[in-house]
Amino acid sequence: MKRHLDKLGAIGAVLGALAAAPACCLPLLAAAGASVGLGALAPYQGTLAYVFEAFVALAVVGAFIGFRAHRKWGPLVLAAASAVGIFYGFNVSLSQVLVFCSLGGLVLAAVWNTIEGRRCSTCVPQSSAENQSTITCPSCGHQRTETMPTDSCLVFYECTACKAMLRPKPGDCCVFCTYGTVKCPPKQAEACAC
Repeated sequence: MKRHLDKLGAIGAVLGALAAAPACCLPLLAAAGASVGLGALAPYQGTLAYVFEAFVALAVVGAFIGFRAHRKWGPLVLAAASAVGIFYGFNVSLSQVLVFCSLGGLVLAAVWNTIEGRRCSTCVPQSSAENQSTITCPSCGHQRTETMPTDSCLVFYECTACKAMLRPKPGDCCVFCTYGTVKCPPKQAEACAC
């Protein structure tokens, strides 16, 4: 349930804005809310304004929970900035443009958070990373399967057939990343960044 708080908050904020729009003189939102049947809630506009703001806060809390899972700042910053824009536009400036843009930002942050969460869930934890890699010597073509260290990178490797000393190419951390079939466990975990 915690994974879906940002989406619930964003959807609730959009519906709450449509229902509570007349309370802050946003006629375009009021017309859109009435067209989807939310005009029946007109007697409760004062309460709906608080419900709307509670959904905005819920979306930010959901973005923070998502950040704790995937450690990507973008969705959290976008959700927080959108919430500030919504609160300012809804309570202080009564700016339709600011409220619309901020609601769009809140929905975008929820979608972005979902994408990052799914990307993180497909990552392999370091404890279950592959630790076997087959190194192919570029000099003689000899192949040998080796067990990789889990907490460090192997910078030098001597080919057992031709005795050539293998070193990683520039940009690679170890010989497994350059000549192996599987990158080293630290790189596997780094690709995840979760």
